Amino acid sequence: MQEALREAKKAFDKDEVPIGAIIVHKTTIIGRAHNQIKILKDPTAHAEMIAITQAANYLQNERLMGCSMYVTIEPCSMCAGAMVLARIENLVYSADDPKTGACGSIINILKHKKLNHRVKIKSGVLEQESGLLIKEFFKRKRER
Repeated sequence: MQEALREAKKAFDKDEVPIGAIIVHKTTIIGRAHNQIKILKDPTAHAEMIAITQAANYLQNERLMGCSMYVTIEPCSMCAGAMVLARIENLVYSADDPKTGACGSIINILKHKKLNHRVKIKSGVLEQESGLLIKEFFKRKRER
């Protein structure tokens, strides 16, 4: 999770919403990213989506079996859906997202009974650090 937090800080420094993600296969980080929505002018350029693309390229497979994703904030519905489609095994995230969180806060796509894959979820890892980064980012936005 420390690596995901480093990625989130990169986004913060670029005036992007500070979310970072990494994907681990066995003991190797095979995907790492931070939000790049503004930089790329792409609403799908979430940290999780970019990390999934990198991991799939690394494994040369659209299925990320045996992989774990670490992300600083609870994924949205788009990212959670991509995790299901990629067959990611585990999600570890820091802070809940009560506005758009799709892993339990608003809905839980990763555990939806009608979908063909379930992702194991663990939350609260480095929650305070990730939460403070997000709060500071939006505090600065309001001050401008």
